[in-house]
Amino acid sequence: MDYHKVGIFITNWLKEYTLKAKSEGLIIGISGGIDSAVTSTLCAMTGLKTIILSMPIRQTEAEHTRAKNHINDLKSKFSNVIEMEIDLTDTFQQFSSKLPEKTTEHFLAMANTRSRLRMLTLYAIGQSNNCLVAGTGNKVEDFGVGFFTKYGDGGVDISPIADLMKTDVWELAKALNVIPEIIEAKPTDGLWEDGRSDEDQIGASYPELEWAMEYIDDGKELSARQKEVLSIYKKYNQNNRHKMDPIPVCIIPSNIL
Repeated sequence: MDYHKVGIFITNWLKEYTLKAKSEGLIIGISGGIDSAVTSTLCAMTGLKTIILSMPIRQTEAEHTRAKNHINDLKSKFSNVIEMEIDLTDTFQQFSSKLPEKTTEHFLAMANTRSRLRMLTLYAIGQSNNCLVAGTGNKVEDFGVGFFTKYGDGGVDISPIADLMKTDVWELAKALNVIPEIIEAKPTDGLWEDGRSDEDQIGASYPELEWAMEYIDDGKELSARQKEVLSIYKKYNQNNRHKMDPIPVCIIPSNIL
């Protein structure tokens, strides 16, 4: 794959879609990760207004530093980039404190709440500036294992890199000259204070998940690890169908109308 051509194609697609939508530009939430770095670079390359929004919520220092360094790098290259930062820590803490007993499920819900607060903020700033919200999900996350927050980072107007595998995103990052510290960082969703990686949470690496996503049973014996990865992939794919499929609609039969 020619990643320079891929980058140009996505940039042109973004610009064309945004102008047809009568929007002035795009807004992206920056996490310090590879997906948001690539997406924000592609948006900046359109030449349209590009709002880069950092929304820390008790973020690890490493994540916040990577995000700031990427933003500074983009601003040095593109005059159309506008930096914004809104610290949502107090908002998150106030909301969390009003909820009942903190069960195991509560802590997962609060991790997802971080993502949903960021979505609300992106849309508030985006609408105020007539900008579309650009999503940062890749193909494995969006259509393979459903590794995103419903109505959080899954709530977007446009998905520039959702047809690219994670390994493609890494290669595209190199072609776009994204700063090395982001390319080399372990992927993380940034929703946990301990900075746990995506692999820590899922139990498989992105290359392994990509293999499972494209696996076709040809009768060959699989290794123990391959069987384990397939099992992990199938579990996430099945459990997260509610995120990846359209919302079910109860269709009323004509004979009871």
